[in-house]
Amino acid sequence: MSLNPKLHGARLLAGCVLLPLAQAASAQAQATPGDTVQVIGTRAPTALNRVVSDVVVIDRDRIRATSADSLEDLLRREGGIQLSRNGAPGQNASVLIRGSGASNTLVLIDGVRIGSATLGQTDLSTISLAQVERIEIMRGPGSSLYGADAIGGVVNIVTRRGEGATYAHGNLAGGNHASAEGYAAVSGAAAGFDYALSLSGETSNGVSAIVPGDVFGLYNPDDDGFSRYGLQLAGGYSWQPGQRIGLSYNASQNRSQFDSAEYPPPNFLPDPSPDFRNRTTTQLTTLQYQGDVATDWVALLRGSYQSDRLSSGANFISRYDTTRRQITAQATWTPSAQHQVVGAVDLLTESIVSSDFSAPDRDNTGLVLGYTGRFGAQKLQADLRWDHNSVYENQTTGKLGWGMDVAPGWAVRAVAGTAFRAPTFNDLYYPDYGVVTLSPERSRSIEAGLNYQAEQTSVAATAYYNKVSDLIGYQPDTSLCPPGYSFGCAGNTARAVLQGITIQGLQQWGNFQFTLALDWLNAKDVDTDQTLPRRAANQQTFAVDWNEGPWQLGGTVVRVSTRPDGGALLPAYALLNLNARYRFERFWQVEARLQNAFDKDYQPARDYQDLGRQFWVGLRYDGRGL
Repeated sequence: MSLNPKLHGARLLAGCVLLPLAQAASAQAQATPGDTVQVIGTRAPTALNRVVSDVVVIDRDRIRATSADSLEDLLRREGGIQLSRNGAPGQNASVLIRGSGASNTLVLIDGVRIGSATLGQTDLSTISLAQVERIEIMRGPGSSLYGADAIGGVVNIVTRRGEGATYAHGNLAGGNHASAEGYAAVSGAAAGFDYALSLSGETSNGVSAIVPGDVFGLYNPDDDGFSRYGLQLAGGYSWQPGQRIGLSYNASQNRSQFDSAEYPPPNFLPDPSPDFRNRTTTQLTTLQYQGDVATDWVALLRGSYQSDRLSSGANFISRYDTTRRQITAQATWTPSAQHQVVGAVDLLTESIVSSDFSAPDRDNTGLVLGYTGRFGAQKLQADLRWDHNSVYENQTTGKLGWGMDVAPGWAVRAVAGTAFRAPTFNDLYYPDYGVVTLSPERSRSIEAGLNYQAEQTSVAATAYYNKVSDLIGYQPDTSLCPPGYSFGCAGNTARAVLQGITIQGLQQWGNFQFTLALDWLNAKDVDTDQTLPRRAANQQTFAVDWNEGPWQLGGTVVRVSTRPDGGALLPAYALLNLNARYRFERFWQVEARLQNAFDKDYQPARDYQDLGRQFWVGLRYDGRGL
């Protein structure tokens, strides 16, 4: 792999960071086996240290301790992940993994694909952190396991499941901008039955989404606030060990104001004065059986129905209702502790009802075969998937990974894979834009990594190179469009190269925990040699947490470098977020958060603004004891 010369300095800096961390780690105890179980990297429960892919797990304790104000803000603190958001929390938001676009990140809830089939991406602003038990992230190609839209990576959001005695917890908090948040949850298990229920709500008056003097004249001085509500119900029955059937329902509703314009006759000049609103409702119902069918075999059968309903506008409302019906049949064979084989069939039907256009249903059949094995100090992972779609041509994707333990606690790995992104309903059918003959985007990537794991220290460094072809975008040359397109059309317009280095580290020293994430990225359009929009060349996150008796204190610094967007170069910025918690009784604690402590004025996207400084004060109850 050959990296762009601009990354040579990053390689040297990577060595400077890894060396002191490694020296500190050598004083720790000998490496212990990683017992964290993940699903995302293999589609079956597997210990994290047996997976060759670049996988990270954010557990419940880290989520509860974070000062992040949203799911997307939490995700971007991981290496290799950048945030794209049209304004403050509550506005449309998505993450970019390893420089790939928002449509190239696949988002799952409990292993089930979610998101809008018209936009081709998941709006993370509709998901509350209160609904989340843990988050699994796989950076790098994931189409060989999950199919379309996993060029940059996959995010699996795992919701809560009941276990043990009845457990109740919740919180209430308030802040400036008339902001408030809260959740209440109860879960447990008895006599083979398990249950979990959670309710959450957030609201804020916000600020104007657009800055004055924006290039398109969309500024409206009113505040653009939001309200978001979530409900999660889950229950299951295990009639004997290794046999469970479960039913879950997840729903979220987001109402957000934004700035835009209408163009009324007779002069058709932009009028930004109307009150524009997005109203999004997402529902996911899943029925699943998982059980041991033989000594070495585990079966999984899952059916799900997801609806994503969006109405957007002011005086004139556009509606986009998409549904997904998914069925998965999967078998996992574990002939020994060192080897695992997964085979699966995924059936997917996508439908749309829109006020702007109509389109036929889209059916997809995916066949998956995956192998994970260990041979002494060496690890091997191989995945292969074939997708047959009723609209676009068939796709075959694969991934091959190798890893090796080279010393106590130290491991190296290398992965090569292919992936693709499917054209959306908008790309194919939107009036005067969509083209039904579009090809999917395709990618070929390689990566190499170095990991260190000890009792109180972990370090991971990854270098990657991803070549993406047939990028789907606006084609302004009407001669390259089908007849009848007067203003251009959707087309396979570009090629891109995404390359970079990501470093993550964690060190525990007494009552202190230090975490670090460094990301260098070179994301270029091959034909124009221009940096892709909204991609920062580097991003750093550094956090310190301290825990002593009833006190918990923490601080996080996030720095994002300059990035192009809409013909402008947005300035770099750095944010300091602080949090404090005090436990005054076994089950109760008070907490405070300060976001953007220095009130940094910055644009998350061109002409959009964030909240500025925001403080929160709250009360938390945890029935297990904090």
